[in-house]
Amino acid sequence: MKVFIATLGTETNTFSPIPTGAETFAETMLFRGDATQHAATLFSEPLHVWRRMTEERQGQVAESVAAFAQPAGKTIQKVYEGFRDEIYDDLRRAMPVDIVLLNMHGAMVSEDCDDCEGDLLAGVRAIVGPDVIIGGELDLHCHITRQMTDAADVLITFKEYPHVDAPQRAAELFEICAEAAAGRIKPVISVHDCRMTSMWRTPIEPMTSFVGQMQALEGQDGVLSVSFGHGFPWGDVEDVGAKMMVITDGDAGKGQALAAELGQKIWDLRFETEGETLGVDAALDRGLAVSGGPVVMADIADNAGGGAPSDSTFILRRALERGIGNLASGLYWDPVAVRFCQEAGEGATFDLRIGGKVGVASGDPLDLRVTVMKMLPRLMQTFGSSTNRIGDAVWVRADNDVDIVLNSVRTQVLHPDAFTQLGIDLAAKKLVIVKSTQHFYAGFAPIAAEVLYVNADGAIPKNFADIAYTKRKTAYWPKVADPWTA
Repeated sequence: MKVFIATLGTETNTFSPIPTGAETFAETMLFRGDATQHAATLFSEPLHVWRRMTEERQGQVAESVAAFAQPAGKTIQKVYEGFRDEIYDDLRRAMPVDIVLLNMHGAMVSEDCDDCEGDLLAGVRAIVGPDVIIGGELDLHCHITRQMTDAADVLITFKEYPHVDAPQRAAELFEICAEAAAGRIKPVISVHDCRMTSMWRTPIEPMTSFVGQMQALEGQDGVLSVSFGHGFPWGDVEDVGAKMMVITDGDAGKGQALAAELGQKIWDLRFETEGETLGVDAALDRGLAVSGGPVVMADIADNAGGGAPSDSTFILRRALERGIGNLASGLYWDPVAVRFCQEAGEGATFDLRIGGKVGVASGDPLDLRVTVMKMLPRLMQTFGSSTNRIGDAVWVRADNDVDIVLNSVRTQVLHPDAFTQLGIDLAAKKLVIVKSTQHFYAGFAPIAAEVLYVNADGAIPKNFADIAYTKRKTAYWPKVADPWTA
């Protein structure tokens, strides 16, 4: 058995002003044929799984590009095509192969292509022909398109948000593809459009039980895999929105019926799964009212993982205006401020302008008198079993024990060690304000007195009914109450 493996992806916020170019890929993750020789990150971890499982079966691995970019705006066309064509060239050299496994995001958009994953998969199919098994692992915030399902034999999305299950889904994908390559099963993909745009937090009921129900169906009565693609709301493409995907062993009718049944369950849960979000002052009030701490507050609208700048100042500014102290906040993507702190050195006290640099969604900068408490170069943070880049990180302290973490590589907060490695004692803080939508949850929930979701101004606010789509052709909830009869 010979298995070809590669990664190419990013999550494209088509409304973001930040272009996604070669430097963003290089800064986030870029390997050429040797990703599995390095420590695993979220989007290289599946390659490690596939190599291990192939070699355990005495198979041969051909490893190609592993390229992933921190979410931002559309990918520069020549950059996308360059990586895509490099994968194609490596695949041609590796032929003949039995299985192609691609780790993708599912919401990558370039300047001239709204469906990069479908385009990539179609090109792979053209190279390998109809008999080679093609499998793809997707982030659950994906756009599931007809081009993708036509080209691939098997597609599996993460089930968890935060995405702590990438290795498990990679293993499932491998097993199904290996069985298909051996001729023991014939995977068929069925998809149901839920006509919904929202965010679903899987560690919180009723979504926790729903994920359990999906998993219980797998391996029973010819059902090979069940995926709920939540969709990525800030992508202006035709296939934006939530979709249910079922893979059966040769029974498309059964798969379509089950996908529709599960889609109806998600529809019936739509109000229960919306999740509470609070305005800035309401969140600060509730946080201060909680006995003990820390109260973790998610700045969901300035999440770099959704294409936002991660330099907005709205929540921190309001806390300072109200005289609230004993708080920590990060990560603020501000390479200029980081550079100034490095020039000044640890222990220096000076006036520093923080954040508010990228655009209107960033708000105004904060001018603060700060002391540089600690600096660490090339810092990493934990996410599940992977490690991921923060870049150069600086802890600065303003008056009233307000601790702020600045960094040079745009990324969201994934784990408390983004703060604690610098020496910040989160347990001693009343409030911890993190720039993330949900990936912070697995690491922070165990230490939090309470977790609050704050819908401040920013690049990805939770206003799904008001997103300015121009390409979606069907109605969707919550823009309309009943998209099936609209």
